[in-house]
Amino acid sequence: MSKQSRRPKIILEPAQRKQLVNLERRFLLRSGLTLGAVSMLTGCNLQDGDQVDKVLWAMSHWNDRVQAWLFSGEKLAQTYSEDQITRPFRFNAFYPEYNVPEIDIPNYRLEVSGKVAKKSSWTLEQLQRLPQSSQITRLICIEGWSAIGQWSGVPLKILLQHVGADLKAKYVGFKCDDRYYSSIDMATALHPQTILALDFDNKPLPPDFGYPLRLRVPTKLGFKNPKHIAAIFVTDQNPGGYWEDQGYNWFSGI
Repeated sequence: MSKQSRRPKIILEPAQRKQLVNLERRFLLRSGLTLGAVSMLTGCNLQDGDQVDKVLWAMSHWNDRVQAWLFSGEKLAQTYSEDQITRPFRFNAFYPEYNVPEIDIPNYRLEVSGKVAKKSSWTLEQLQRLPQSSQITRLICIEGWSAIGQWSGVPLKILLQHVGADLKAKYVGFKCDDRYYSSIDMATALHPQTILALDFDNKPLPPDFGYPLRLRVPTKLGFKNPKHIAAIFVTDQNPGGYWEDQGYNWFSGI
């Protein structure tokens, strides 16, 4: 039994959970501010939620733009050898492990839409016939832990090219069968290490890690790697994300 599983389960009332989320959001926004941004808050009462939140959100968006400007589509995340793989690999989601969704695989289709020439649905077999790429990279969680895993699948760039996506569009969004959603910038979507993972550790992706399809993007923090992907869409409007809409930094590059 792991240390995590021995922790007592804390049940919060809806109002308490909302307050906790707001506190976490404020902390995350503030922790992403530069020294110059913090100086802009001088004279603000940090208890005045609405006004301060506006400033914090503005600075977070500014940080997103700076990170996007610094991002290089040619720079690769560090890779590792097989003997460095973390075993067992850690489960992580916004719900407990017993709530991992059951996917109707015979009827599974990946829907691709938005600014693409060919709006289409893809079976797993069709995805498996596309060129594949493999990597051993580190997943870094915003909670402070990391784990090295081996992932294989379709480079997202290849799928986008197959459907005639507008590669000058700003964002690629993801909707998932576990109600999660997220999005990344187009430059990250086209990065050579950004893949739609079908396999984990040389085996079909297990349910705990996103079966049948998850995004693996080692240049982002873990929460930018959605699991159980059901739909992908290309857009010029920022789709946000499950955690991003609660205050996590949207770009979250590493």
